[in-house]
Amino acid sequence: MLIDFAVDPVLTELKTELLSKINQKTKPLGSLGQLEELALQIGLIQNSLSPAINNPVILIFAGDHGIVNEGVSAYPQTVTAQMVSNFLAGGAAINVFARQHQLNLLIVDAGVNADLGSHPQLINKKIAKGTANFLHQPAMSLMACEQAINAGAELVLQQYHAGCNCIGFGEMGIGNTSSAALLTHCLANIPLMQCTGRGTGLDDKQLQHKVKVLECALPRHQGINQPLDVLTTFGGFEIAMMAGAYLKAAELEMVIMVDGFIASAALLAAYKLYPQVLDYCVFTHVSSEQGHRLLLDYFNAKPLLNLDMRLGEGSAVSLAFPLIQSAVLFLNEMASFAEAGVDRASGD
Repeated sequence: MLIDFAVDPVLTELKTELLSKINQKTKPLGSLGQLEELALQIGLIQNSLSPAINNPVILIFAGDHGIVNEGVSAYPQTVTAQMVSNFLAGGAAINVFARQHQLNLLIVDAGVNADLGSHPQLINKKIAKGTANFLHQPAMSLMACEQAINAGAELVLQQYHAGCNCIGFGEMGIGNTSSAALLTHCLANIPLMQCTGRGTGLDDKQLQHKVKVLECALPRHQGINQPLDVLTTFGGFEIAMMAGAYLKAAELEMVIMVDGFIASAALLAAYKLYPQVLDYCVFTHVSSEQGHRLLLDYFNAKPLLNLDMRLGEGSAVSLAFPLIQSAVLFLNEMASFAEAGVDRASGD
């Protein structure tokens, strides 16, 4: 099984024209701040002076983690399946926000340790019923990791063929902040202590225990530094699947909405394989999970929101989506000085 994507950097031929169009709108230069940067980015991604957002989708990837057996989470592993049921019943935060902003929401069973049955919003891509405990052995085999990456890519391709050109990813997996911490440490060379946060709400003593467990896991997998090896050793099925989804979305030149720490750790693995993926990414927020800000700094990213959130689920994707809409709408519908008959500032 091969990991093979064709991720090209975005074309920049229209940059001058896009900037001119933005600057000719009836506003002082730069006065819409990050919305102007966002409009420029989306115009470049779509290689269009009049970009559009069509059929936006959020995919939530769910999977369980064997490391939970070491007490690194405040919640038991059973909560993963229970929260998937909550998603399917429409009762989670992401459901509320997705309904509010008319975002299509699909849940992907990447590796939940339960039989979830069938549901119109549930996609069964289960690799296995959770990963192995990486304190003792790699979380998954290389074949399983590649299978997950390609499954994520396949799902994005299906959405693309259904008319989607703007996609975001969320996750659900008790224990997955432990995987994200180790991925960030190993692939971005950020000290493990700074990558490890409270996750589901650990107290100080529980956080110390989590750090100790992760510190113990590292020397048992010495010499692991290549992206696929790190993802195989410390990742989750939902994280690997998300990495493949990022890469396929970039290959298809879609606008990609990036959520919080775990979603960004999956992006880190994708970035290490194909650095151009970042050209297509809109970073929706900075999480209060401490490793996320450092990871955003590593990407040189400028997040849209800072709401002290650390929920996951794609929640920040859904909340930031109206800003993406606004950036496209002002570019397409806001009058220029000439159209409105408004005098420009001297020197413009």
